[in-house]
Amino acid sequence: MTAPNAWRCNVCGYVHRGDAPPECCPVCGVGPAEFAEHVEKAEAAVKPAVRRWRCTVCGYEHDGDRPPESCPLCAAGPDQFEAAEEVQAARGGTAGRIVIVGGGVAGVAAAEAARRTSPDATLVLLAREQRIPYYRINLTRYLAGDVKREELPIHPKNWYAEQRIDLRLRAEAARIDLEKRRVELHEGDPVPFDRLVLACGAHAFVPPIAGADKTGVFTLRTDGDADRILEAARGGRRIVCVGGGLLGLETAGALARRGGDVTVLETYGHLMPAQLTPRAGRILADHLQRIGVKLRPAVHVKEIVGGASVAGVLLEEGDTVPAEAVVLATGVRSNTHLARQAGLTVQKGVVVDHLLRTSQPDVFAAGDAAEHLGVLYGNWYVAQFQGGIAGMNAAGGRVEFGGIPRSHTLKVLGLDTCSIGQFLPPDGSYRAYECEADGRYFNFVFRDGRLVGANLLGSTALASAVKKAIESKTDFSGLLAQHPTALQIAEQFQVRLSA
Repeated sequence: MTAPNAWRCNVCGYVHRGDAPPECCPVCGVGPAEFAEHVEKAEAAVKPAVRRWRCTVCGYEHDGDRPPESCPLCAAGPDQFEAAEEVQAARGGTAGRIVIVGGGVAGVAAAEAARRTSPDATLVLLAREQRIPYYRINLTRYLAGDVKREELPIHPKNWYAEQRIDLRLRAEAARIDLEKRRVELHEGDPVPFDRLVLACGAHAFVPPIAGADKTGVFTLRTDGDADRILEAARGGRRIVCVGGGLLGLETAGALARRGGDVTVLETYGHLMPAQLTPRAGRILADHLQRIGVKLRPAVHVKEIVGGASVAGVLLEEGDTVPAEAVVLATGVRSNTHLARQAGLTVQKGVVVDHLLRTSQPDVFAAGDAAEHLGVLYGNWYVAQFQGGIAGMNAAGGRVEFGGIPRSHTLKVLGLDTCSIGQFLPPDGSYRAYECEADGRYFNFVFRDGRLVGANLLGSTALASAVKKAIESKTDFSGLLAQHPTALQIAEQFQVRLSA
């Protein structure tokens, strides 16, 4: 049976399910023209002694006489599958009670995948907030007025009932009892489970700054936070955003569009140091100031000053930046307390294996709280991707998450950006090629003739070709022997994209 239409973003790979593409990709911000239609097909029951096919993009395994027309995880076509070993029996979905803790994108993706894998399973989705799950990544667009509140939800409320997913709002988990196999809530009866998916996400990190508890100091993690920031910023007030990462910049740009007098404070010498090279950061800084946002790079916050309410931000360099509101965009920390209290293995995040199982095999973890091979991705797309794998496996599948190159494909203040892999050379064994041309910036990093990282700004049209080259370990020794410029390398990727 043919499933409803789905649409795949050509830029970042996000898969949107529905009869039409979204007006705006919730991951990278491109419009509907950048989405391509594909059809997901429900998997028929598989007969014994069939072949196994493995998706070379994401590692998903499919049992059948031929590969599927579309990978249910990453939307790759049948040509991206390779034959694996023959199997003697199909792996059907497991009927049972699957409880998912967390109403973010990882939790919703887990519920979606679990339902597709096991039509008969009982699914319970526990969401801490009182609103139905929404695109947290769109909160800065909500701040800017580009997205209305009613456009924030991932699915309408009736979708959960249609999918037979028991969505429980204001259901905050207090404790996981592994012995009794139940989740205890702060309010309400315990929720029993056969298998559990932890999609607990992360919380805003508030550094130990004196005065951070004053009225007028905010973080942005929920739609309620966004409403409070909008109220505090009305009337053209002076606002300081502490942090020059993605969240700080998007917040600053949004509030400037609302008429705020906005200043960004950044500790590093350039913006978005986790996603951009210093040169790309300087290009973005010029753009930031053109749209009316002031920037103070390489400064350090000493104290938030004022009485009960904010009056300004005192810098260690000696001067004070006046402000009636301060937004702390200083990173996040994984929500690991439930897993830690339950006795699961926790390091920076909840440690998982390739199947996204925790140290307890019937408990899975995905998203911002999951640590795989020592990596916390902290990436919206990866959270959705991992959520899908965890949901499938909790429902009886066996899909591996092999890790992916660290990548961010984003639209920052109207500028398309992409960073992938090792885009900053750590030592002399790496060779970097960078240039600016026609409003675009290219940076390619190679090691032993193979592309290991890239940074693009102004256009992300080459992102898919670059990512494929990194993942496939394509040998560029012949091209590099010709001593090309970064622009010539970019032109080679354009040729590959057009082929």
